[in-house]
Amino acid sequence: MLLTLTTTHRPATDLGFLLHKHPERVFTFSLSAGQGQVFFPEASEERCTAALLVQLDPVELSRGRTGQGGAPLEPYVNDRPYAASSFLTGALREAFGTAMGGRSKERQVLADQALPFEVRLPALPSRGGPDLAGRLFGPLGYAVTARPLPLDERFPEWGDSPYLDLTLEGTMQLKALLAHLSVLIPVLDDARHTFVDEGEIERLERLGAGWLAVHPERELILRRSLKHQRDLLRLAREKFGEAEEAQPVAPSLNAQRLAAVEAELVASGAARVLDLGCGEGHLLKLLLANPQFREIVGMDVSVRELRRAERYLHLDDLPPTVRSRLTLLQGSLTYRDARLRGFEAAALVEVIEHLDEARLWTLERVVFGDARPGTVVVTTPNAEYNARYVFLGEGETRHRDHRFEWDRATFRAWATRVGETFGYGVTFRSVGEEDPALGPATQMAVFRRAP
Repeated sequence: MLLTLTTTHRPATDLGFLLHKHPERVFTFSLSAGQGQVFFPEASEERCTAALLVQLDPVELSRGRTGQGGAPLEPYVNDRPYAASSFLTGALREAFGTAMGGRSKERQVLADQALPFEVRLPALPSRGGPDLAGRLFGPLGYAVTARPLPLDERFPEWGDSPYLDLTLEGTMQLKALLAHLSVLIPVLDDARHTFVDEGEIERLERLGAGWLAVHPERELILRRSLKHQRDLLRLAREKFGEAEEAQPVAPSLNAQRLAAVEAELVASGAARVLDLGCGEGHLLKLLLANPQFREIVGMDVSVRELRRAERYLHLDDLPPTVRSRLTLLQGSLTYRDARLRGFEAAALVEVIEHLDEARLWTLERVVFGDARPGTVVVTTPNAEYNARYVFLGEGETRHRDHRFEWDRATFRAWATRVGETFGYGVTFRSVGEEDPALGPATQMAVFRRAP
């Protein structure tokens, strides 16, 4: 991944003093999953450019990941080595930490001045499209040029990719510019690689001093910077002068979704249940707390997710009578599996959209045709409701691994066909906030096998 920083201040080579890097040398430094380099592709009195190149090792990168679900090869084959992300902002701090502090031993007066700069990021993910880049950087005084990159220049009919070639031009202190980049690049990407806690709020206070509190997209910046963690977001709002009134907090969409699924499983009367695509175990935790469910199996294709589930559920600390009710299995829903047979109910919570639509028939065959539980509860996003999410561009999905998201008519048609094919009656439910025109945030189908 690459970032270039250019100035036309004369003499332009003073940029080397501001960045604490000599224009005639290459500065190489180590990162947790690769290395970074700073070099100057041009350095004259009229124009000087510093380039930050970050090279990540996909194998080292995968070893440091806790897993995000998705395809098994995702930790090894992804866009992280190429597209600007929170890895780049980490390299910014490593390479230009002194400059970010606003200090220059040789040119302090210059460091305190507003200078003309041009920044280019030739490959930047933007979950929100070109418009979001303008909404984030424009209010800070930049002229923003955000050119969407095509999926493949040889096939223009395929349309644009989610990546931008971004150029920013503005006159400001170098310290402020580096702070803007450090905060806003991960906001555009919305996929931070680091653990986030209250220390991130302190970092936002420091880097956002003088601009973040009054930024028109402050709410979006805080939400994405804090990885959508509600407790941290409440603390951040208090820090930035917008404390929430003391009142009951509405449950998150995920909490509402899990509660709705549990209620359907309880209503089914099942004692032996499957959580297919269990992830890190949020539904499993609810099921374990209910003595109705005497045997619970959680299955996921990702071994990393199953290990996260073990930690999240504190399996080693559970009483033996509770621990004995739960089994975690690694497996795929695209292959028949005898271990899934004989259960009374199954849940697929936000699972089907992670499969290629053309291969969804394999899941249908495995779950409804071979395992054949008496009740199957399926939830999936309602694509129509996505228009309510300001951070989503047209056609974007709620998660980067979603292969599709259906509107209500498509989901109903699919569920009805599956029910008729495998002998299930189907009831549809709404989950979460419901828009009069767009429908609910989450749609649910409850399949009950005909006697």
